[in-house]
Amino acid sequence: MSEPDCLFCRIIDKKIPASIAYEDELVLAFHDIAPQAPVHILIIPKQHLATINDFSSDEQSLLGHMVLTAKQLALKLGVAEDGYRLNFNCNHLAGQSVFHTHLHLLAGRAFHWPPG
Repeated sequence: MSEPDCLFCRIIDKKIPASIAYEDELVLAFHDIAPQAPVHILIIPKQHLATINDFSSDEQSLLGHMVLTAKQLALKLGVAEDGYRLNFNCNHLAGQSVFHTHLHLLAGRAFHWPPG
């Protein structure tokens, strides 16, 4: 179910354009408009879940599907061998700015630890 005021729901509903990298019945993946790496794709569930805290055991297969979608995109884009980072941000202090859960796929540069 989509939320009319949610930016990502509007992208899913094709009311806002996006550079789509992948889509199936469960998820949509698109290139971030403010990339933090040469490859920066967001993988979002088509079901509106504001934060990772809103997931339950009923959605564990959806979370797995999101991660496996990111892996497949990394392979397709040729960044799997060199390495990539997957990241969920949950709530304000973690840097979540759009409250529709999304998985970041970042690649194409060296990443440092710990993150900022």
